[in-house]
Amino acid sequence: MKPQHVALMIVGIALCAYFGFRVLAAAPAELAAPANKTTAPTDTLHYAPGAEQLSFLDIQPVQLRAQPVMDSLPGKIAFDEDHTVRVFAPVSGRVVAFGATLGSAVKSGDVLAWLVSPEFAQALADSRKANSDLALKRKAAERASALVKAGVVAQKDLEGAHADFEQAQAEASRAEQRLRQLDASKQSGDRYALRAPIDGMLVDRSINPGMEVRPDATTPLFIITDPAKLWASFELSERELGKVRIGQPIDIEVDAYPAQRFHARIFFVGAALDPLTRRVLVRAAIDNSDGSLRPEMFARISPLVDNDQQLVAVPNTALITIGIHHYVFVEETPGTLKRRELQVRFAGHEISYIGDGLKAGERIVTRGAVLLNAELGEAG
Repeated sequence: MKPQHVALMIVGIALCAYFGFRVLAAAPAELAAPANKTTAPTDTLHYAPGAEQLSFLDIQPVQLRAQPVMDSLPGKIAFDEDHTVRVFAPVSGRVVAFGATLGSAVKSGDVLAWLVSPEFAQALADSRKANSDLALKRKAAERASALVKAGVVAQKDLEGAHADFEQAQAEASRAEQRLRQLDASKQSGDRYALRAPIDGMLVDRSINPGMEVRPDATTPLFIITDPAKLWASFELSERELGKVRIGQPIDIEVDAYPAQRFHARIFFVGAALDPLTRRVLVRAAIDNSDGSLRPEMFARISPLVDNDQQLVAVPNTALITIGIHHYVFVEETPGTLKRRELQVRFAGHEISYIGDGLKAGERIVTRGAVLLNAELGEAG
């Protein structure tokens, strides 16, 4: 066979394959579409009630929320220092027993630990000795005064007796003050009872039985706090300083509860910037009555505008971006999902705020929107 004949045969086969594919592609769409879904030449998908595709979707109503004034900032949850006490031992000694267990609620005055303390025993002995000496010097001064009046001793002997008495008074006062600092009136026996200074929960303990403690330790022996009251702390750059103020609400997100947002209110904005980081410290008070949050948790913090400037908030998983346009799938009726274009006013880390195109209460697809968009593309 001549070469030109072979070339013509190859061209003919290619043309047949091409036109055959075109014929298949032009087949009615209903032959390839699932039996439980019909499509229209619009941005709408229709599913029959109970269609399997619906089980892969999450559909939730959208709500109004205060718009953030900036992207979320890294921060952490901290103890509320206005309701937290770090307990140190005022005397040296050895731990022999505990009066409260870790995680338990304590009242002011409850015993946290018992210490065998030679220092406390010495303070008791000093007080007894000072009081005994004071009583002796008082009697000597009274006796000298009587003898001076009787002309038996000279005036200088009376003055010396009064000086000794005043010195004994000072020493007794010093010993009494030392015992007052140690709450000696609440002690029983020679063991020293380390007590809780406030009501709260015992959240940390750094000592064990038999351990020696000192009053100059840098690590607290116990931490007592009110777990219902916490702080959120974060740092703000100099450029964004004008976007926050005292009393402003904030939203807090933590990895432990990705679907939950906690609310707080700013109560402190630092008066000066850190000269090294050029950032200012900001603190907000959190009501943690449900006990969900824990101190030292890392957090994402979003300062918000006033609540009278609220926008519809949608999770970013619901957004479909095509070019410069943003869309969501809105449930018009059960089984009917329409792709609708939105105007995104503010795009956050996990949530975006809508300026136009969506109303509060409308139900949108929050999981599975990408799959719906792909099906819509195939249907088109």
